[in-house]
Amino acid sequence: MAKTPVIAIVDDDEGVRASLASLVRSLGYDAHAYESGVDFLRKAPEIDPACMIADVQMPVITGDELQAQLIASGRRFPIIFMTAFPSESVRQRVMAAGAHCYLGKPSSGDEIIRCLEQALAGRTP
Repeated sequence: MAKTPVIAIVDDDEGVRASLASLVRSLGYDAHAYESGVDFLRKAPEIDPACMIADVQMPVITGDELQAQLIASGRRFPIIFMTAFPSESVRQRVMAAGAHCYLGKPSSGDEIIRCLEQALAGRTP
């Protein structure tokens, strides 16, 4: 039997984490929520998630800094970035580094689902 994909959710806003986790679980996936990039790096299991949904603006380690640290350590998996403060320069940087999607906040559930399904299927948006 196939293992249920794990989606890591990294966001410093508890409400966003809870709503994304609920959405992910409603799709039949496991959701593991982390309150920061530091929390993910400290607590995440050795096995990488199937996909990550991460905020860009977080204290201590931003989402794009987390992405850079993961890549530097050889950990590569699809990342969907979400931000309430979209910036073209950040979008270009994270997409060039391999991000799967870059979404503004708020995003519709349908938009998040579309990006997540494409990421898990290995398709580009």
